[in-house]
Amino acid sequence: MEIRVTEADPSELRPKPSDESKLAFGDIFSDHMFIMEYESGKGWFNSHIRTYSDISIDPAAMSIHYGQEIFEGLKAYGGRDGAIYLFRAKDNFERLNRSAKRMCMPEVDIPLVMEGMKRLVLLDKGWVPRSNGTSLYIRPTMIATEPHLGVRPSKTYLFFIITGPVGAYYKEGLNPVKIYVEDYYVRAAQGGTGEAKTAGNYAASLLASEKAKDKGFTQVLWLDAAERKYVEEVGTMNMFFVMDDKVITAPLTGSILPGITRDSAIQILKDWGKDVTERSLSIDEVIEAANNGRLKEAFGTGTAAVISPVGQITYKGIDHIVSDGKMGALSLKLYNEIVSLQYGEKGDSHGWVERIVQEVTG
Repeated sequence: MEIRVTEADPSELRPKPSDESKLAFGDIFSDHMFIMEYESGKGWFNSHIRTYSDISIDPAAMSIHYGQEIFEGLKAYGGRDGAIYLFRAKDNFERLNRSAKRMCMPEVDIPLVMEGMKRLVLLDKGWVPRSNGTSLYIRPTMIATEPHLGVRPSKTYLFFIITGPVGAYYKEGLNPVKIYVEDYYVRAAQGGTGEAKTAGNYAASLLASEKAKDKGFTQVLWLDAAERKYVEEVGTMNMFFVMDDKVITAPLTGSILPGITRDSAIQILKDWGKDVTERSLSIDEVIEAANNGRLKEAFGTGTAAVISPVGQITYKGIDHIVSDGKMGALSLKLYNEIVSLQYGEKGDSHGWVERIVQEVTG
């Protein structure tokens, strides 16, 4: 399928941020977007890049009423050498297709959307920030568009990709965050949609997250839906716990998102000879380890934050300090390793990194 490109008129171009040190996350968007349509029996068609602008959907569009919406999150990195890099982008689109299957939505042609994404990034390469810790966030999204009221899969869909320059996801940056263990509300259950990157999962997390933020916490640590006993994930991150000489993370049993950064962290840790275990870990075991000194570190992993150290876990109203409230040595080493790969600063033995432009000038 041909990808048509219509560049924005100079009058339509948006002002770029003047101070990259003040970049927040998710508030600024670039000049163009990639978009294509789907119709049952016809497949995907009309793929094109155009000016970033509003999209029009019918008020009866099924995504609005029945929640058929999935998305991804990845980044383009401005390398210190002037090039632009992608990190495990194909894995993101493979996960998008797994989410599509779970939500009864059509899969995308990965080579096609990868090509569209790269052309979009190159067209808006001037939006790729260059300061430490910044990147161009890339958001692929699919929504159901058929105007129909009735519970069944839609027959038409819209897929689009938008981008925008971002700074740190958490205002704390690499400073340890405080997380609140939620033991009443649940995010997802096994057999549900927890492993899909779909909007409903995030909507389900909002109430507990807002209550936690009102109490001064950065994020919520979710427990399993069946027993409220086993740790699962934080709202935007997979969780890791360093106990003694072992690194433990929750297994992929269907209720948590299979994070790309999670998988990267596991592979890198194993490369370093670390004992990494994917197993069910009870919150009681975590708290006991925090109290007796066996819990050396805790950290989250995700595209937005990369590595986010945890300095405090609060459970049933009691604060438990982790790693003296500081970023642990392993967390910092892992952060530096992943970031160095993302910005093209070191050799990539896993084939994760792709340079899509040699050097940006002007």
